[in-house]
Amino acid sequence: MTSFDGVKVFTTTLARDREVMGEMVTRWLAEHPELVPVDKDVRLSSDKKFHCLSILVYYRERERS
Repeated sequence: MTSFDGVKVFTTTLARDREVMGEMVTRWLAEHPELVPVDKDVRLSSDKKFHCLSILVYYRERERS
């Protein structure tokens, strides 16, 4: 994995939130132009009642000129 400065975690068990998780990630990235995504990880875990979706975005701070 490429080196990174931080990680942003998006997670939910609610079906309606899982449906819009991509838009949530896109909005967060647009709101933080000083960050450069370097990797991501998508995880799904389930039990008998719940399905949990997690998206982890690894980022570096943009170099200032």
